[in-house]
Amino acid sequence: MTKEKAIELLESRGQGHVMRGFDNLSEAQQETFLAQIDNINWSDFELIGNDSANARGEFAVPPAIELPEIAARKAEFEAAGIDAIKKGEVGAVLLAGGMGTRLGFDLPKGCYNVGQTHDLYIFECLINNLLDVVKKADAFVPLYIMTSEKNDKATRDFFAEHDYFGYNSDYIKFFIQDMACAVDYNGKLLLEEEGRLATSPNGNGGWYASMIKAGLKSDIEARGLKWINVFAVDNVLQRIADPLFIGATILGNYVSGSKVVRKVEPAEKMGLLCLEDGKPSIVEYYEMSKEMSEAKADDGSLLYKFGVILNYLFSVEKLDEIVNNNLVVHVVEKKIPFVDEAGNKVSPTEPNGYKFELLVLDMIHMMDNNLAFEVDRNYEFAPIKNLHGVDSVDSARELLEKNGVVL
Repeated sequence: MTKEKAIELLESRGQGHVMRGFDNLSEAQQETFLAQIDNINWSDFELIGNDSANARGEFAVPPAIELPEIAARKAEFEAAGIDAIKKGEVGAVLLAGGMGTRLGFDLPKGCYNVGQTHDLYIFECLINNLLDVVKKADAFVPLYIMTSEKNDKATRDFFAEHDYFGYNSDYIKFFIQDMACAVDYNGKLLLEEEGRLATSPNGNGGWYASMIKAGLKSDIEARGLKWINVFAVDNVLQRIADPLFIGATILGNYVSGSKVVRKVEPAEKMGLLCLEDGKPSIVEYYEMSKEMSEAKADDGSLLYKFGVILNYLFSVEKLDEIVNNNLVVHVVEKKIPFVDEAGNKVSPTEPNGYKFELLVLDMIHMMDNNLAFEVDRNYEFAPIKNLHGVDSVDSARELLEKNGVVL
């Protein structure tokens, strides 16, 4: 895009302020900035004030395999899962675009050290968990690591410096998540600095589209992958490319699966897996009525009891079907740092605008079916959201030690 075309486009949309200071930028900065402008998804802005995406349908209990059945069929499930891994049909995607800001840490979140007597990083915990599967299947699982513009180099360097924590680097590829622009409450584009739009990663639902954009479809095809297990960086206990999970999904003729944990009480703050108008869906805790959250099954347990932990298995064939369909774009109020007209940097203490996000829960809703696969939260659920308290470094360390991990 040329400067003239950018000015014409922006002026036509009432966004002419974006070009202030353009002539003061270096040639390289101008080129980068014009590429940002060319990549703006203008249709996102039309969603501001439109709450139609929040309308929900009729909920029902989803198909699930609970812990007793998993234990009884362990050999059957594991054999099917290991067979798929040995055939090279299973890959994994680590969502690792975030920084450790809430932990008081200015590096990528996965670089955080949870060790106490020796170094043990979040990334290392996850690789160790995946290596357990590699040893069992005697085959490496291709691992794709999604970074962000802000942490890509630091993440790549960290893995290289630590020799990929013993994983075969031929099976690791990095890619950068797509970014989405931020606007103020009047729909005006915000600038992070002169010559740079304020942007943020486009949400956890953008991972597969970002892979395709990064040119990784050819790698997926070359390897013959049929299944991709996508998971978040912050759960240090989760089992990745779990043969039991993979086998149960395959043998049940599902096109997707979700690892779930049983809620400890009705008001627990987690998304619940359910059926919505007959399709797999996730309902957030704040969207549930009191009656729905407290409803009981015949055995006295909660009717809607399975919370998702952002560990999903998707059929590649189904992902290819939905990737070009428009996922729901969620408009989210956020505190967005920006530079004002005078060039002063502003760090708001209250929300001052909107970001636009794609969510993986919408990918689940686009699946033909989905298996709720129960795992024991004491052995597979140790999220690190905070430094102390609930879902913290402290609680994760306690659970790691409970599982025999030396800290």
